[in-house]
Amino acid sequence: MVDYSVWDHIEVSDDEDETHPNIDTASLFRWRHQARVERMEQFQKEKEELDKGCRECKRKLAECLKKMKELELAEPESGRGELEKLQAEAQQLRNEEKSWENKLEELRKKEKNMPWNVDTLSKDGFSKSVFNVKPEEKEETEEQKEKKHKTFVERYEKQIKHFGMLRRWDDSQKYLSDNPQLVCEETANYLVIWCIDLEVEEKHALMEQVAHQTIVMQFILELAKSLKVDPRACFRQFFTKIKTADQQYLEGFTEELEAFKERVRGRARARLEKALREYEEEERQKRLGPGGLDPVEVYESLPAELQKCFDVKDVQMLQDTISKMDPTEAKYHMQRCIDSGLWVPNAKGGDGAERGAGEAAPPYEEIKKENGGGGAEHEEAKP
Repeated sequence: MVDYSVWDHIEVSDDEDETHPNIDTASLFRWRHQARVERMEQFQKEKEELDKGCRECKRKLAECLKKMKELELAEPESGRGELEKLQAEAQQLRNEEKSWENKLEELRKKEKNMPWNVDTLSKDGFSKSVFNVKPEEKEETEEQKEKKHKTFVERYEKQIKHFGMLRRWDDSQKYLSDNPQLVCEETANYLVIWCIDLEVEEKHALMEQVAHQTIVMQFILELAKSLKVDPRACFRQFFTKIKTADQQYLEGFTEELEAFKERVRGRARARLEKALREYEEEERQKRLGPGGLDPVEVYESLPAELQKCFDVKDVQMLQDTISKMDPTEAKYHMQRCIDSGLWVPNAKGGDGAERGAGEAAPPYEEIKKENGGGGAEHEEAKP
């Protein structure tokens, strides 16, 4: 049996409604049609604004997730604070995305319940595009991802580097057509790390070249994600779009490229600063004296008169200076000198009073002597 309920909600056509003889029928139909068209335009405008807001939210979320991934690859430990901030931002964007989708769903329901009219009855009935949709894959563990990346790089590192050195769109498209296995996350991750390595090595021009190809690969992957297809099936669409000089798309590509290069410079600076801190700490550990103190730090904390004694390496001057100081203060400073290795008690030979910033400690013999004024003991040495 045929269901005719679909025709229950149809607005009467403008030329089928009967009007009073005193009413200008043509003007009435024109006003009705204009009012209906304005309502439809307002509804369409609202729908487009919601679509735009939803797409913008998805774009920001994808950008945030990409930054998180780059941070995990580049500095997994030192960037923990920034990573937590990005995770909070991503969660907020997910909530916003859900809100936008709910609004869109409500609008679709409203559109579905709207009555048909002469302007909406005639639409394409069989206009569609069919894509080979990539099935959803099970989430891999970090260990599996690391192993997969290592295996891929070992096998295709030469080809990845060749792709990273290309510049022309046609050359890149042809090379990916010949090597479709390179269109994947592993290639993008390798190029990101390579960019940071080049910036650390101060090869700035080469870094900018590889950065361009990194963004090419990331745009292809984003396009595949939005279409829900395998990246190898859509990379030609990216090159077609970018080569046709779509101004908005080209501007988005350029902005993302500049932002990526700035992030690479930031990661390179962070890596250099971390390496410098590690080197300084290693050197400091080498300098530590028998008591675990750094001779450089101890020397810099000494009063100026004691520093002068160590500078000229004059034992007699050191003894005279200590005898004039408060016994408690003198004992405190000399004990720190012993713990740092600046002063070596009970040692024979040598011709100086300190070993300075990392110099070999001169051997002196420590003797005890009563201070004539207060009877307090202080350390004294003789060559």
